[in-house]
Amino acid sequence: MEVILLQDIETLGYKSDIVKVRDGYARNYLIPQKMAIIANESNKKQNAENLRQQARKIAQALAAAQDLATRLAQTVIRVAVKANEDGKIFGAVTAQQVSDALKEQGIEIDRRVITVEPIKQLGEGEAHARLHREVKADIRLEVVAAE
Repeated sequence: MEVILLQDIETLGYKSDIVKVRDGYARNYLIPQKMAIIANESNKKQNAENLRQQARKIAQALAAAQDLATRLAQTVIRVAVKANEDGKIFGAVTAQQVSDALKEQGIEIDRRVITVEPIKQLGEGEAHARLHREVKADIRLEVVAAE
């Protein structure tokens, strides 16, 4: 069954994409949860018209995401965490900590779009952010001990 996605679903696709899924998955989960609608001819025409009208907004969002990605590539984010004398971190660096550190530098990114590579030691690390469907940014982290 073909459906039109009403929101971004990480394993399927992005909003307004037409995807083919199994009938039961569409009827029992996607459609009742208001995540998708059936892709019949009238819904496809309406989706195409909506995309045409939103093309300028999408282009502006893409340009803003690319600008933010270049800003993130040039900065190193300091994240302070609790650690022992050997430099081993208690717990791990989370997406929320990265989001808070970015907010301190004046960059607002939602924690849900950030994925952090597992970091268990003080030093350098890396996180990734999905800023737009076509733009992904790498965030360099400097993990230091909290005082």
